[in-house]
Amino acid sequence: MTFADRYGPWALVAGASEGIGAAFARLLAGHGIDVVLVARRPEPLAELAASLPTRTRTVAADLATTDGLDAVARATDDLEVGLVVANAAYSAIGTFVTAEPAALERVLDLNCRAPLRLARAYLPAMVERGRGGFIVMSSIAGNQGLPRLSTYAASKAFGAVLAEGLWAETRHTGVHVLACAAGAVSTPALAREKPGHTPGELPPDKVAAAALRALGHGPRVVPGAVSRLSAGFMARLLPKAAAIRLIERASQDVRSP
Repeated sequence: MTFADRYGPWALVAGASEGIGAAFARLLAGHGIDVVLVARRPEPLAELAASLPTRTRTVAADLATTDGLDAVARATDDLEVGLVVANAAYSAIGTFVTAEPAALERVLDLNCRAPLRLARAYLPAMVERGRGGFIVMSSIAGNQGLPRLSTYAASKAFGAVLAEGLWAETRHTGVHVLACAAGAVSTPALAREKPGHTPGELPPDKVAAAALRALGHGPRVVPGAVSRLSAGFMARLLPKAAAIRLIERASQDVRSP
């Protein structure tokens, strides 16, 4: 099978307005796959859609809400979606005890509930067809607790473990599920939260390309040599308390956008 035969004819990219999501959309269109672009803001979606060489469908929806998820389901009801990229995410920056409850709930709704519901909506048809793919964008932040981003890190752990379980459940069906645990990526969102460039940051297209290459080759990928080395060092060699303190120091300059 070609890539388009296995994962087409349509792909759905959640969180497609910029950064990693937009990079996925461009790469998938380059493979000849039509793309459903989903994000809250319609203007960036329309601009991205106009630049892609394949057919597109844009859905301006907030995936942290039931209405938004239902809108995506309605918009794709007539399409054969062969690949889903669950990339939309939200981070509530600050100490847990001072955070607004609504912000913490949004982390759960967008980072946990949305990929779960997207998986439940699209995986059954893929399994029935015997082909397809589902990518959950996780983070190496989910490998341990992350002070001031505790809920975000926990939500990324949820996404990674969910994907790994779904990989095991579907790996004999022809459907490929993958958790992509990225490190620091040079996205507009990171620029707003962490001004200045940090060595080791990857461009979004490198992250998306690594995830697409890894589909069908295991349950998890960590793009970039620096991120893989860092994740392996903290997971295998450092005591958990030391790993938490290390990542706390590395994230001290993260701020609310």
